[in-house]
Parts: sequence; C-alpha cells; structure tokens
Amino acid sequence: MFSFFKKKPPPPAADPVVAPTPLPDALPALARSTAASPAAAAAETAAAPPPPERKGWLSRLTQGLRKTGSSIAQVFTGTRIDDALYEDLESALLMADAGVGATEFLLADLKRRVKDTKTTDPAAVKRLLAQAVADLLRPLQKSLQIGSASPTVIMVAGVNGAGKTTTIGKLTRHLAAAECKVLLAAADTFRAAAREQLAVWADRNQVQVVSQEGGDPAAVTFDAVAAGRARGCDVVIADTAGRLPTQLHLMEELKKIHRVIGKAQEGAPHEVLLVVDGNTGQNALAQVKAFDAALGLTGLIVTKLDGTAKGGVLAAIARWGAEQGRVIPVYFIGIGERVEDLQTFDAHEFAQALLGE
Repeated sequence: MFSFFKKKPPPPAADPVVAPTPLPDALPALARSTAASPAAAAAETAAAPPPPERKGWLSRLTQGLRKTGSSIAQVFTGTRIDDALYEDLESALLMADAGVGATEFLLADLKRRVKDTKTTDPAAVKRLLAQAVADLLRPLQKSLQIGSASPTVIMVAGVNGAGKTTTIGKLTRHLAAAECKVLLAAADTFRAAAREQLAVWADRNQVQVVSQEGGDPAAVTFDAVAAGRARGCDVVIADTAGRLPTQLHLMEELKKIHRVIGKAQEGAPHEVLLVVDGNTGQNALAQVKAFDAALGLTGLIVTKLDGTAKGGVLAAIARWGAEQGRVIPVYFIGIGERVEDLQTFDAHEFAQALLGE
C-alpha cells in the first residue's frame, strides 16, 4: 500500500460552506471512501493494521542503511557512558555526513535526555539517540498533496545521475495504480536517452508523454500543462534536464521553465521537487540550498540510500531547515531499483533503521 496521497475532494454541492477535509486513505480507496464522513474514514484507517508491504520495506531500509548505522552503533558496544563515548559518537556522526550543526545539536540533545532519564546503560543511550534523531527529522515528514488543483503540476529537478527520470517513472507507476490520470513532459529535450527512458516508463505505466526532439524545454512543459488541462489529467509531471547548480546558464533555463509553467496554469507548478543522491552526503545539502534559492523547492526525494555510508545527510538537511526557518519536506526515499523501493519518508522508521533499533 502506497498511502502518501491525500486527495482533496470537491465540496458538497448541497453545503458549499463546508470546506473539504483531506482523507487519510490511499488513492485506490478514494472511489469507495469519498462518500463516507471524514471521521469514519479516519477511524477506519486507524483501525487498519500496517500493510505487510511496509514491513518488508522497513527490513530493506535497515539493510540499506547498515553502512551508515554500523559505525554509529559501534559507539554503544562498551559498558560506560563517559566523554570518550560522546567523542566517538561525534566522530561517527560526522563520518555519516550529519554535518557539524546537526552533530552538535544531537549531542546536546542526547546529553540532556541522558541526564533527565538518569540513564546508565549504553544500549539505553542508543535508544535515546534514536528518539533524538527521529525528533530532529520529524519536520521533514509530510504527505504529498494531490488533487488541490486540476491538474496538479509537479516540476522535478536534480543533477545528472541522481536518478531523476527513474524516480519519476516509479512515482508515475504508483500514481497510475492509484487511479490518477498522469501526463509526463519530457523537458530534457537535448538528451535523447532521457526522452527514450521517460517514454519507456510511460509505456510501462500506460500513461501519455509530451516530447519534442531538440525543442525548447519550456515550450514542451507549456504544451504538456495545456494538454493536461484539456485531457482532464490529475497530474502533470515535468522531467527537466540534469544540471549542476554551478552551471548558471542551465539554472536560468530551469527558472524559465518554472515561469512558463505558471503562464500555462495559474498557481503552477504546485510542487517543485529536487531528487538528490543520498550517497553524495554534504554535497546533497549544497544542492538543496542552490536549487531552493533558484526555484523555491517544495519537497525532496532522496535516492540511492541502499548501501550508503552517508545517510546522516538527512539530519544535516533537517538542521539546516530548522536554522533557516525553511523546512523542505522529504516526500520519498529510495533504496533500490524496484518500484516498491520508492516509499514515503517516515522519521521514526528512518531513525530506527539507521540505529538498528
């Protein structure tokens, strides 16, 4: 069950004063649940046990983060809680690319928790650290909203090699399975392989794609948004060319695409997502800062966390957001090539998997 979507139904015709309440159901259940009251839907969701697919995902996530978490977990194999333990933990967090700010914050938070609980067992301190990490990451946990606009326009950016087009394909599969009508825009017009790759995903997912060889990327996205509106699509996803933030002329092109999407549909793009490779560590944070300054990001997708030794970068992103008062949520994380290896981000799950709790 891929239950991150919260689609906003239109207000009832008989009572236009009542605002629609987002339902907690996954989109596949919307056709059955939109007639029910929000309270009944919420009660039904709360009573439902966690799907077995999520349990399998957690096992794969734990395995994927093993390289990051093992060095941190080794700190707690001794029998004493002393300055040496905290020094080793500081080194482990920095090696995991948590960054200086997040590392200092987590150490101070952990020491406070140890003092408040009078903990003397290193294993218990490890559990306290998992709680501290989860609390730090929790502001990043947010659901992607689909249905607030028709269509919902999603612009996806990222550097070359981050897994951007593949991630779009996986997301499209989940959207299509959730009975959303999706249209893809192949706005990476200068790389034939990107268009071909997106076309393959479109064929697999039985969705349409707007493509143009060697054309203007902004024009392609304009045509796609216009087509999405005319065809009654629920979602339009624009795949843009990968580029480094230091390539200023290409970043200007991204800004142009953003502006043209707004001309095609007022208020669009509704989501501007950045796909980042979790293996790049602190460089991922640098990308977040640069693309946010250029486009105003609304969400992140962190890929390739399987086998990474730098999974602590999510803590660095969270701490930077807290310091800036600019929290950019992590909508999804990816740990492999399969469609089911892209899942919604949950702070508690991530912290538990990171520390093997």
